[in-house]
Amino acid sequence: MTLAALLQHLVFACGLALLSAAAVRAMIAWPILDHPNHRSAHVRPTPRGGGVGAVLVFIIGMLVLYQVADAARIAERQFIGVILAAIAIAGVALVDDIRPLPARLRFGAQLAAALVAVGSGLSLTRLAFPYIGPVDLGFAGTLLTIFWILACTNAVNFMDGLDGLVGGTLFIACAALTAIAALQGGGFVYAAALFLTAGFAGFLPFNLHPARIFMGDVGSQFAGFMLAVLAVAASRFDVNQLSFLIVPLLLFGLLFDAGFTLLRRAAMGDKVGAPHRTHLYQMAQRAGMGTRAVAATHWGFVAFHAVLAALFLQMPATAKPLIVLPALAVQLVWLALVLARVRRAGLSWRG
Repeated sequence: MTLAALLQHLVFACGLALLSAAAVRAMIAWPILDHPNHRSAHVRPTPRGGGVGAVLVFIIGMLVLYQVADAARIAERQFIGVILAAIAIAGVALVDDIRPLPARLRFGAQLAAALVAVGSGLSLTRLAFPYIGPVDLGFAGTLLTIFWILACTNAVNFMDGLDGLVGGTLFIACAALTAIAALQGGGFVYAAALFLTAGFAGFLPFNLHPARIFMGDVGSQFAGFMLAVLAVAASRFDVNQLSFLIVPLLLFGLLFDAGFTLLRRAAMGDKVGAPHRTHLYQMAQRAGMGTRAVAATHWGFVAFHAVLAALFLQMPATAKPLIVLPALAVQLVWLALVLARVRRAGLSWRG
């Protein structure tokens, strides 16, 4: 990529960020109010739906890409499928922000979007495993892709409960993915990640504590879905599709918290689908850690994971899956710190 092209892309991204900010300001002026309850971290009604800005600029950016940048397209059927699925999941999530929908309907929309993406041809087909080597996944690859899209979509959505935490994490993760895709020559992933970066750059200043607006399901579900899809697209960076691990690595802090909380609640006999406020980030904040400090901790996680992702690109294929070990070690340290805080504060893990 030439310097001139890079500057053009940055100017375009800045324009998209300003458009995203304008859309977020509009959502503040004509708000969908989020009224606090016993599970909320905020204390007064606050607008939600700020993720509309990221959705809007992403769709605009992709439409421009479709018209002018053939080199950055994936196959046309895949491209159209991803766009339609993204619009569908964002639309249903926006309706849910306005008037809560049944959980089954929300999950059905997510599953339909995942099936559209997979049906368009975006699916894992092979992976290399340590001591085994490359394995053709066959139909298992389709099932794995659907599971991954659903898991990532919901993990990002579940974690969006504290000012700036998910918004900042997504901004850093998308910026890192943009840089990685540029180095790897992944035109579509580069462009899509750049548009997402611009969208969250326009949103984040309004979401910092004390937040003037929340992302809402329209932003968190859309972002989780799109990053899940980009993980599959990024798998094409290498023949063994191990580059699929880049996005899960960048989002490891969010995925660990969501996964740990789900497993802990199941082990304790709690209804895992019931509303609660016992994610690790929530328990840390309830135990006395400041909102800004909790959010900044997660930003630090994703920055560290971005460094790991850069190292991942230089590692031999047989060792690449081991890159998750230092990320896991950091999360286990965070878990221990939160457990200690919760114990000192005398908090219950139920609720």
